[in-house]
Amino acid sequence: MSAQIKQFAIYSRKSKFTGKGESIENQIEMCKKYISDNYGKEFADNACVYEDEGFSGKNLKRPQFQKMLKESKEGKFDAIVVYRLDRISRNVGDFAKLIEDLVNRNIAFISTKEKDFDGSTAMNRAMLHIASAFAELERETIAERIRDNMHELAKSGRWLGGTTPTGFESESILHESANGKTHTSCILKPIPEEIVIVKLIFDKFIETNALSQTEQFLMNNGYTTKTGKRFSRFAIRAILTNPVYCVADEDMYNYLTQNDADLFSEKSAFDGVHAIMAYNKTKQQQGNANKVKPLSEWIVAVGKHEGIISGAKWVQVQNMLDLNKSKSYRKPRSNIALLSGVLRCAECGDYMRPKMSGRLTADGEPSFVYLCSTKEKSKSHLCHVKNVNGNKIDAEVIKAIKDSQKTNSDASSRIASLKKQLSSANDNYEEEKVVIKDKIKANDNEINLRVDKFIKVQDAFIEERIKAQITELRTENERLNSRLEELDALTQQNNLSALEFDVISKKLSSVSNSIDDYTVDEKRKLIKSVIKEVRWDGKEAHIYRLDADGECDLSGIQDMQHIEPLGEDSK
Repeated sequence: MSAQIKQFAIYSRKSKFTGKGESIENQIEMCKKYISDNYGKEFADNACVYEDEGFSGKNLKRPQFQKMLKESKEGKFDAIVVYRLDRISRNVGDFAKLIEDLVNRNIAFISTKEKDFDGSTAMNRAMLHIASAFAELERETIAERIRDNMHELAKSGRWLGGTTPTGFESESILHESANGKTHTSCILKPIPEEIVIVKLIFDKFIETNALSQTEQFLMNNGYTTKTGKRFSRFAIRAILTNPVYCVADEDMYNYLTQNDADLFSEKSAFDGVHAIMAYNKTKQQQGNANKVKPLSEWIVAVGKHEGIISGAKWVQVQNMLDLNKSKSYRKPRSNIALLSGVLRCAECGDYMRPKMSGRLTADGEPSFVYLCSTKEKSKSHLCHVKNVNGNKIDAEVIKAIKDSQKTNSDASSRIASLKKQLSSANDNYEEEKVVIKDKIKANDNEINLRVDKFIKVQDAFIEERIKAQITELRTENERLNSRLEELDALTQQNNLSALEFDVISKKLSSVSNSIDDYTVDEKRKLIKSVIKEVRWDGKEAHIYRLDADGECDLSGIQDMQHIEPLGEDSK
C-alpha cells in the first residue's frame, strides 16, 4: 500500500492546553520526521495537518477529526499518520470502525510509536485493535482512579466547595491526620433562618402535592432565595430532591440500598442524627446545564452536619415527585395567539400568556385571553391587572401595523435594516459562544488538575488555596453557562431567516390588507420584526415599535382604546 501513497494527513490531539510533553507541536514534528525518513521530505512538507487541542480521546466528536474524515472521503489524502494510537481514540469500538472504514477506502493508517501499523493486512489490523484495547484499558483505569479518589473524599463526609445549598454555609475546620499533620476541610454549617424555609418547602409540598402551589405560597408570603430572587418551581424541586437535608436513618439507608446507590458508610453510621452527603451526583456538561445522574451512580456517605428532614419524609417526597411526573400532561400551547413573548403586564412587568376559554368567537375562532404570569402564580396576590381579550388585542395590533404601513413608506427599509442588524448580532453571539465554550473547557481541565493536587497535598495552607481556586473556577463556569443560555435565547429571538424577511418585505410593499392573508406563523414573525413590545395596563394597550435601527420607539405606533375584558376571565 505504501507505494500508492501520494498525499499524507497528520492528526494530533491533546486533552489539555499545554506546551509540555507530547504537545500538539511535538506530535506534528515527530509525524513529519517519520514521513520524511520513510517516504521523503517533500511528502512531509506537503502533508495536511489536523489539530485538536483540549479534546478528550473518549469519543470521536472533535472538530478537526471530523473535518479530516470528511476530507478523507473527498480523496484529499491516501494515508493518516499519528504519533500514537490513542491520539485517535481510546475506545475500541470507535477505533475498529475507523480502521475498517479506512481500509475499505484504501487509506493507510500509520502510528509512529507502534511501527508499521498501516491497517492493510489482517495481522496489522488485529495488532491495532489490541493496542487500542490497552488504550481503552488505560482510560478505564483513569476513571477508576477518579472514583477511588471520590471514595477517599467521601471518608470525611465533608463539603467539597462551590455554591452551598439553601440552609447552609461552608465552615472551615482543622483536623489532625494519622501522621500527625494538620489539615483543613469544610463542613456545612446551618443558617437557621434558611433552615426554616427549607422545612417549610417540604411541609408545603406534602400538604399541596404540587410544585406550583408551593411556588405560589412562597411567592405570596415573600420568601426568596439566597440571592433575593423568587423561588421558581425548578429551585423548589432542586431543594426537595437534594439528599443533603435528609437525616441518615434507617429509612434513608433502606431507600439508598434498594436503589443501588454506592454506599461508602456502613449501616451503623446511619445514626439518625447526621445527614447525607452525595458525591458524583451530577453529570458535568460543557455548555449545558448539569444533569442529575441515576441514584445508582451516586457515591453516598454520612456527612458531618446534622440532618433536618427525616428519611421517611424525604423518601415520601421523592415518591410524590415521581408519581406526579408520571401523571403529568402538558397541554398543547395555543396555536393562534400572536403576542406570546411580546405582550407584557404594565403593572408588574411580567409576560402575559394565552389561556384558552373553551368557547368560540362569532367568527368561529377559538376564544382566549392573555393573563399575567405573576398574577396567575400568586393568585392575584402580587398583581391585579385585568385579563385582556386575546382575539381582540391580536386583531388591534395587526390593525395598528396595517395603519402604520399606510402612513410610513419606509416599512421595507426598516425590515431590511432589522434583518441586517439581527444577522450581525447572531454572528457576534456565535463568536462569543465559541470563546465561552473554550473557556469552560479550560476551566474544567483546571478543576480536574486541582482536584488531583488536593487529594495528594499534605499542607493545610495549600489545601485552602486549592479549594478557593476550585470554587472560583466553578463560580466562573456557572456565570459562563448562564451567559451561554442568554446567548442561545437571544439567537433564537433573532431567528428570522433572510427568506422570511424578504417575503415579509415584499408583502408589506403591496397592499396593507395582504396581512390578512398571512398564516399565524407569518403574523407572529411580522409582529416581532416591527414591534419591541406591547404593554397592557388593564384598560389600554400601548405598542412600542422598532425604528429603522432596531431601537425602541417609545412614541408607539398607536395607543389602543379600552378593550372590553372577556367575561369572568377578566377577574
